[in-house]
Amino acid sequence: SIHSTFTRVTIMAALARVAVRFARQSRGMAQAADSSKISLTFTSPHLSIYNEAAVAQVNVPSANGDFGVLPNHVPALGVLKPGVVSVYETADSKKDFFVSSGTITVNEGSSVQILAEEAHPLSNFDLSAAKSQLDQFNSKLSSASSDAARAEIEISIEVCTALVRALETQH
Repeated sequence: SIHSTFTRVTIMAALARVAVRFARQSRGMAQAADSSKISLTFTSPHLSIYNEAAVAQVNVPSANGDFGVLPNHVPALGVLKPGVVSVYETADSKKDFFVSSGTITVNEGSSVQILAEEAHPLSNFDLSAAKSQLDQFNSKLSSASSDAARAEIEISIEVCTALVRALETQH
């Protein structure tokens, strides 16, 4: 009946509000717990960057928006977009890595796994070379011979654009 459906919806809405409040409280606790560390594993198929290393904070570029992970962060899964992963080994020591794509898993107990398709120290890149590569991909776009070729070029443009932005911000 309509009444029982309405009652179920009301109960589900109340449960959702409680879950949101709990998540907000958990995030607040994560921000306050700066004395512990995160156990970070950060790897790509060709490079293992961190293997269960104790770090203070990790900032990642996510498809749903950039976010930071502190100790005791609520569990989360995310898809990485092209951009910079910043690893704070201590509050004063930051290392930046450019990733093309990948995933992040934040687990209970302050462990984080980042699996990147490609990941390299941002300092390994040259701004003028990245701009030149971006120009080359942009010029190839109009002459793409198929939808697949066009999609591949568009992905390359997205990655190069993110790299150029990251390098311009660094300088």
